[in-house]
Amino acid sequence: LPDAHFRFYNQHTTPEKFYIEACDEGADAVLAIDRVSNEMTLTGKKDVPPSAVTKPICGVMGTIRLVAGMYLVVITRKRNVGSLLGHAVWKAVDFDVISYKKTVLHLSEIQSQENKTFLSMLNNVLSTDGFYFCTDFDLTHTLQRLANTSPDFQEMSLLERADQRFVWNGNLLRELAGQPELHRFALPVVHGFIVMKPCRINGKIFEWILISRRSCFRAGVRYYVRGIDSEGHAANFVETEQIVLYEGAKASFVQVSVSDARLHAFLLESEAQPEMDGFQRHFDSQLLIYGKQTILNLVNQKGSEKPLEQAFAKMVSGMNNGIYIAFDFHKECSHMRWERLQILVDAVTETQDEYGYFMVTSEGKTVSQQKGVFRSNCMDCLDRTNVIQSLLARRSLQTQLQRIGVLNVGQRIEEQAEFEKIYKNAWADNANACAVQYAGTGALKTDFTRTGKRTRWGLLMDGWNSMIRYYKNNFSDGFRQDSIDLFLGNFAVDETEGPTPLRVQKDWKFLTLPIIMLVAFSMCIVCLLMAGDTLTETLAYVMFWGAASAITATIILFNGQDFVDAPKLVHKEKLD
Repeated sequence: LPDAHFRFYNQHTTPEKFYIEACDEGADAVLAIDRVSNEMTLTGKKDVPPSAVTKPICGVMGTIRLVAGMYLVVITRKRNVGSLLGHAVWKAVDFDVISYKKTVLHLSEIQSQENKTFLSMLNNVLSTDGFYFCTDFDLTHTLQRLANTSPDFQEMSLLERADQRFVWNGNLLRELAGQPELHRFALPVVHGFIVMKPCRINGKIFEWILISRRSCFRAGVRYYVRGIDSEGHAANFVETEQIVLYEGAKASFVQVSVSDARLHAFLLESEAQPEMDGFQRHFDSQLLIYGKQTILNLVNQKGSEKPLEQAFAKMVSGMNNGIYIAFDFHKECSHMRWERLQILVDAVTETQDEYGYFMVTSEGKTVSQQKGVFRSNCMDCLDRTNVIQSLLARRSLQTQLQRIGVLNVGQRIEEQAEFEKIYKNAWADNANACAVQYAGTGALKTDFTRTGKRTRWGLLMDGWNSMIRYYKNNFSDGFRQDSIDLFLGNFAVDETEGPTPLRVQKDWKFLTLPIIMLVAFSMCIVCLLMAGDTLTETLAYVMFWGAASAITATIILFNGQDFVDAPKLVHKEKLD
């Protein structure tokens, strides 16, 4: 890069200003942030007062306004993930959120409480594993996109040239983005999963890399963000790129996955023009970015997912944008018949050969471009999709490794035990990382990805994770969704100091009924354990408390929407 970002920083703090000093060799650049006027300027080391409190930091995530005023977010600890084409890739591990204001005495009691809630939302996102950055390489683009750029693109700063879909701190960097002279301090950060492994086959050492980039458009948690908005952004869109580097040669294979369309919108409004327009826009943009599309729809073709599959198939049939394949994952692979996944892999063999992959020889000659992508669609965008993606990626890798001279003719990846273990575990870790970001728990079915077999222990773990998901989806996902909306700028705290949406109070039912149900159920158990003088008396007590708990449970069930933890900051239907 002509103007790479700085790699090392010191943060100097005085009561009036923050000074972010670039500590790279030969650098004399300091980002000065006025804590009163919020103004940002570029200055030199000579302007940093000796009285300032100094500590080393790893980079600037950006700034954000909360109730108390502006806050500075910095990366305080990083871990090296590996090297991509000679560029160090880092995982951001710890962050600091620092108030411009020195006290919160100017806030009322309610404002102070709201500010604390917003701070905990911010920390909720920052504590979600999976933030990565690189100071001199663009992690937001695939190798193929980077190879097909103009000279103008090469002259841009990392922030300007980044694919905005994958810059998770884009909202936090807005102030810095408006001042080009400060761009070297503005570090684009991606969210998702990156693993880099040196591997050996036939005594030949190559680098195997897996990068999952989570889109920040319509990002969210499992039940609160689904479908496609009117701009054509799909919910919880993830781009996954597998890269191989060997003696100067490089190859890449890209796939995408999407959580499926919101059930009610597509079923009840599938004929509505805004939905169709958004759908059309989404597929048009996908064609421009990735070329041809093969949609692998992995939803069930019976039960609650059946109408969704039918509605989706109907919509896609009117698009003429590629191939649509519906594969009932649960039916085909029921009773642990996971070898049946090969049916789907075999069905798309010809298409995969046609789409190909991106490859550059050690001499720097591009010998192959990827002409299309497989797009895995699923209700949960993580468990089923990950299993299929790992199988398709392995097939592509087989060809790539033979072509660059790592695998001999007739050799199969499956027979390379040492590499297979690395490969399967990395894909399972990828599923887990994306699942935690999206559903709040680890992924399901990773026992198959890790071992190639479905195990009884795996089924037990899936049951446990499903239970945790159910709880989180109902009782903590609203807060998680609000956290993401605040972080990404879908909701902005108003400067006018008016009441925020956090002030919406739950009514008496929310607090009272669960307590009544719990007491009634407990009394029912106590009456069973401590029998009365007669059987009739015991039965009467049990029936009374049993009826009380059943009635309150029924009321709670019928008023389910009042009891779940719904998002408060952004009404998704308005976004759609």
